[in-house]
Amino acid sequence: MKNRRKIQVIGSLILVLAGLLGLLGCGSPSSASDRNQADALTGQETQTQSAGSLVYKESMKTEYASQFAVDYYEDGYVMLTTKADGAQYLVVPEGAQTPEGLDDGVTVLQRPLDHLYLVATAAMDLFRELDAINCIRFSGQQEDGWYIDEAREAMQNGSMIYAGKYSMPDYELIVSEGCDLAIENTMITHSPEVLEKLAEFGIPSMIDYSSYEAHPLGRVEWIRFYGALLGRETEADAAFERQTQILERVTQDETPTGQTVAFFYLTSNGTVNVRKTADYVPQMIGLAGGTYVFDALGSDTDHKSTVNMTMEEFYVKAKDADCLIYNSTIDGELDTVDDLVAKSSMLRDFKAVQSGNVWCTTNDMYQHTMSAGAFIEDLHAIFTGDAAHEMTYIYPLK
Repeated sequence: MKNRRKIQVIGSLILVLAGLLGLLGCGSPSSASDRNQADALTGQETQTQSAGSLVYKESMKTEYASQFAVDYYEDGYVMLTTKADGAQYLVVPEGAQTPEGLDDGVTVLQRPLDHLYLVATAAMDLFRELDAINCIRFSGQQEDGWYIDEAREAMQNGSMIYAGKYSMPDYELIVSEGCDLAIENTMITHSPEVLEKLAEFGIPSMIDYSSYEAHPLGRVEWIRFYGALLGRETEADAAFERQTQILERVTQDETPTGQTVAFFYLTSNGTVNVRKTADYVPQMIGLAGGTYVFDALGSDTDHKSTVNMTMEEFYVKAKDADCLIYNSTIDGELDTVDDLVAKSSMLRDFKAVQSGNVWCTTNDMYQHTMSAGAFIEDLHAIFTGDAAHEMTYIYPLK
């Protein structure tokens, strides 16, 4: 509180001094330099409100991500914020003391953080890219559920162990081995009693909101969030830069290809599951030069990524699509167009089926969060007819 008052007083004095200088012809209180200085003070005041005695240095400037913030303080302290729930986490350097005056809502995480319980499967690929799989001791996914080689190998050699899914963690196991932090996915909001139980056992929890990001590279940029958590910002920035370079290469020609696309899968009850228009997959289709056939599908009031519709509704919108891409994540990969038509005979009338422009995603696409650039490249090759491109996450049905 005292620090905030000092900042407020200093800010007022600067503005008064700027006004006097303006009267003397030495500058204007509305000049860019004065505005920047006032903005800096306001920003510094905001950052110090919850950080107690820490001295603010700077904040991470994100390029695409909007769902997290990272603020740096002197002596290596880092404040992480997940914006969807407003939760804050102060990362304390190894051997350093927790500062005084922190807000009650700030969760303190002491490095080294090498006994993490990772439930958010989308984050595993980010840890892999950071060469930090060894920081994850507990997995919310069993060995056969991982498509990331390093995660499977860690579970095979025992350095990573299964600790239960998000709604049924093995409390005895994670407490006995000293879990540093549980990193949950947004499904945990349906099981708030789990978060309460973790807190009761003294285990801090954090929700990964990367799925809330509007831009595909916003999801990828969460690698910088985890880089800040582990003190591996250099590695994180380099990995993120590689993805942005791919996007720049693919989108350097902004001319749409004119290809219309339907991305979907058929559920066990006969309905069709499609991505909402604002979801990151249709965004990647657009970045690759295609046009998603559902141009205004879904509500922005929730964070669900998909919508179910009847086959008849899907037929009306997607029958004349130039390209069909089947999402294999739920019911497995397909081999042939006949495999797809066997799920619904109505698909036989589709333009893409008749022309043979039908594709399928690989099972591992969604776990490979850092695949955004490669996936966009695959899409671009489909839309432009680039037969020389070696596909990574999409393959044609025979």
